[in-house]
Amino acid sequence: MDYDDMLERGIEETPDVESSSGRFEVPEPEVRQEGHASVFENFQQVCSDLGREDAHLLGFLQDELGTSAHIDESNRARLTGEFDADRIHDAVDAYTERYVLCSECGLPDTKLDREQGAEILRCTACGAQSPA
Repeated sequence: MDYDDMLERGIEETPDVESSSGRFEVPEPEVRQEGHASVFENFQQVCSDLGREDAHLLGFLQDELGTSAHIDESNRARLTGEFDADRIHDAVDAYTERYVLCSECGLPDTKLDREQGAEILRCTACGAQSPA
């Protein structure tokens, strides 16, 4: 098999990123104000859809929004301060770009691992590894 045949075979076997990525959408956060706190009602569902632990996403939201937060007894995220759904959605989008989508193929088929103290994003679709 010569180089051109191998190249053509590789191109044929490469997943089509445009059609594949259409299956994943970042969930819309449901947010309501409760006093001086913003309550992220569907926080657990968003974590589940992204395939990430709630503590990891919550920590990112705290850093991104510059606030403190905790998970209440109903498993909702309670963020200190008034944040609308658009602002929280932007933060979840930023999280998704950094910790969920593969930097090589753009698919969400990834998992977070720790290697020598550093977070590594491993793609199960294409095999790429990148620092998170």
